[in-house]
Amino acid sequence: MPKASLARRISWRVEALAYDLVCLLLKPFSFDQISAFGGWIVGLIGPLTSKHKIARTGLRIAFPNASDNEIKQLLRQQWNNTGRTFAEFPILHRLDVREQNKRVQVIGSEKLKAIIENKTPVVIVTGHFANWEIMAMVLTQWGLPVQITYRPINNPHIDRRVRRQREAYGTKLMVPKSGPKSARQLLEALDNGESIALMNDQKFNQGMAVPFFGVEAMTAPGPTRLAQASNTPLVPLSLVRDKANFIMTIHDPIEFSDSGNRTHDVVEGVSKINKFVEDRIRENPSQWFWVHRRWPKSLYKT
Repeated sequence: MPKASLARRISWRVEALAYDLVCLLLKPFSFDQISAFGGWIVGLIGPLTSKHKIARTGLRIAFPNASDNEIKQLLRQQWNNTGRTFAEFPILHRLDVREQNKRVQVIGSEKLKAIIENKTPVVIVTGHFANWEIMAMVLTQWGLPVQITYRPINNPHIDRRVRRQREAYGTKLMVPKSGPKSARQLLEALDNGESIALMNDQKFNQGMAVPFFGVEAMTAPGPTRLAQASNTPLVPLSLVRDKANFIMTIHDPIEFSDSGNRTHDVVEGVSKINKFVEDRIRENPSQWFWVHRRWPKSLYKT
């Protein structure tokens, strides 16, 4: 338990109790019903929060030529996606996303099967697309030995519940995100024949300033460095939703240069990952997690 004041510890308990109550109330309803309700309720509440301005600013940075009506529509759609994602999480353990599944279609499934059958570790990179937890489910339920990084939730009681829920749908191998110890664990995993999977689309203050939609954004170089250091393929994933159904795509590996200039090669790799994420967002702009401040804080003050 992290050190915290009595008031903070009490608030954590109250939040955990509320979380448990919500999970209990969801039990009688179907996955589709819960997903739709989450999209509806957050669609009403989201625009009233401070996060709405963050999402609107991000959309304006990414799509400067969009009309006011287009931005308004994208904001409404992204709140629906966000609401569905959060409502779906407590019930993901109900899903079985292995082959012949109607809920999740996997494009490029032969690539994932080859990785599993050949026991060839890869560095998997993706972003907060649609319900990103679905991608972790596919990897683990299909049988890929994989270390999936995570950022612990500030409330330790809810963090334990979330980790248990991830274990319930198959994701058991997780290591803390960032830090030299984590990097060593991930390299050891690759050496032991396990793949690793990382998100690479959020702001990382200790990262590299690399263009994202034409504006420099601090980006974590970790996935690129791990792939280059271990001479391991860097395989990107993406996900789109159609209401409560999903299409996951296994893309071709991202190719790296070997110029002899390590810094140059890392910057190039990080730039290619940013371009991959950018392209996926352009394809489905309402299905990315816009409420995160991806760009410098100064851009969100206007």
